[in-house]
Amino acid sequence: MTSDTPLSNALSGLDNAESVGHLTYTVSPASNEIGSVLEVLYDRGYIAGFEYIDDGKSGQFEVELKGAINECGPVKPRYSVGSDEFEKWEKRYLPARDYGALIITTSHGIMSHYEAREQGIGGQVIAYVY
Repeated sequence: MTSDTPLSNALSGLDNAESVGHLTYTVSPASNEIGSVLEVLYDRGYIAGFEYIDDGKSGQFEVELKGAINECGPVKPRYSVGSDEFEKWEKRYLPARDYGALIITTSHGIMSHYEAREQGIGGQVIAYVY
């Protein structure tokens, strides 16, 4: 399943870099959406950190990998999900219950499905990681 959005490219690049054992990966171009997704990956412990680098163009993120990602990718098309429907999407994209995370874009920003469920808000599923 190929698509050429910057988020898809960033996630498949991260996935590939992790699978061949790289310690860093540069995501280019940078965007607020990708930054927010990286923030969720960092908060959930999948990456060691990331830094925005202004290259005079669209910018890029230097991501520190730590070998914790088994697989990550975008969800296409983006599905709207209510706060009570996350389980259905967990079954579809994640290998086991409470293993991995769905990344949701909500009216309160981009967050993991755990946070969205806690806050009782729905949104659109944009990516998954485990």
